[in-house]
Amino acid sequence: MEQPVEVDVVIVGGGLAGLAAARRLDRTGVDWLLVEGSDRLGGRVVTDVVDGWHLDRGFQVLNTSYPRVPALVDIDALDMRYFTPGVLVRRGGKLHRLENPLREPQTVVQTLGSGVGSLADRLKFAALATRCATYPPARLLDAPEMTTQEALRKAGLSHRMIEEVLRPFLSGVFGDRSLDTSSHVLAMVLRSFARGRIGVPASGMGTLPAAVAGPLPYPQLLINARVLSLGPGMVVTEGGEIRCRAIVVATDPVTASELLPGLPRPDMHGLTTYYFGAPHAPIGEPTLLLDGDRREIVANTIVMSNAAPEYAPAGKSLIAASAVGVAAPSGASEAVLRVELARIYGVPTDDWELLSIVPIPHALPSAPAPQHRLRKPVALGDGLYVAGDHRDSPSIQGALASGWRTAGAVLADLGAPAGASRG
Repeated sequence: MEQPVEVDVVIVGGGLAGLAAARRLDRTGVDWLLVEGSDRLGGRVVTDVVDGWHLDRGFQVLNTSYPRVPALVDIDALDMRYFTPGVLVRRGGKLHRLENPLREPQTVVQTLGSGVGSLADRLKFAALATRCATYPPARLLDAPEMTTQEALRKAGLSHRMIEEVLRPFLSGVFGDRSLDTSSHVLAMVLRSFARGRIGVPASGMGTLPAAVAGPLPYPQLLINARVLSLGPGMVVTEGGEIRCRAIVVATDPVTASELLPGLPRPDMHGLTTYYFGAPHAPIGEPTLLLDGDRREIVANTIVMSNAAPEYAPAGKSLIAASAVGVAAPSGASEAVLRVELARIYGVPTDDWELLSIVPIPHALPSAPAPQHRLRKPVALGDGLYVAGDHRDSPSIQGALASGWRTAGAVLADLGAPAGASRG
């Protein structure tokens, strides 16, 4: 498509936030154009297929309880492959199972008898998860705000429970080993994990942005169109100038702060995912494993192909292992990682093939207290708007919700939609 010289709204960035904004604008008949600098849509939610292996751009999952997901895509059409509810914790030479009693009531006795934390810990955590799952979101977000670590201690959880289970689990979710993340973010995370199912589409997480983009008119999705600069009423790409009434910057937060100099740049958390191919699965179930021995090298690991056999070639298994932060890969670091994974799974890893190392320096925006109600302003004035998970919660839900909310702000400011209605 030839780049137009004038439209009502330009959306900069073709990740989930930009696509969600486009979906809402498209319903109204507003004349919009999405410009994406790379050669494909999806932002960081991308799946690379290499020699039959499906490698997501870092370990990512889709939670069916995210409200904006079923509003934009048909979850059944994604052909989801689900993980086991709960986690397995390696501690003291044994694997201990912790299930979600709200989703798996039959596991209550087993969970309460688990060797992780005390019985009081498990009862208190179950009560915390139940409150987050059953209280209305507004009530959760009206609660006094503190760090995640403070909230866990306030809930009465012991140091051992926090260190052996919750810190490794949440550090992988937030990219924040210190657990300085806001308790309001924690509440929303526990709510989603307690209420939803966790998994991946059979063809990879890249299926999600493709599904969000599916109903959009393809000619209005312009890829390989890098934005050089922008300002009120004007976007300049390598293809020339585009005049417009409104601009939605839906890039990653670092790029957004470069395009919008007045926009504060949030601190970012990094994550690294290591993908291994193995001739045999080291465990027979699709369950997330945590390191309860407090080595703080592996945040979590899972056999992806146990949930989604499509992720690996026939007869092979795909293992993902995630670490907090980003460090230059080396033979020594790979050797240490193999030793740690051998301990966690309880099997040798010498015959595992290292398929890929995926470092993501800007995986998630930090969300320290105070985050208030998790919604930051999206209208910046002069027809400029910003969308992304740094304006809501740091998650897929946050990206989609932010894009939808930002499009609503654009429509409100533009008044009656311009252009012919598309019905």
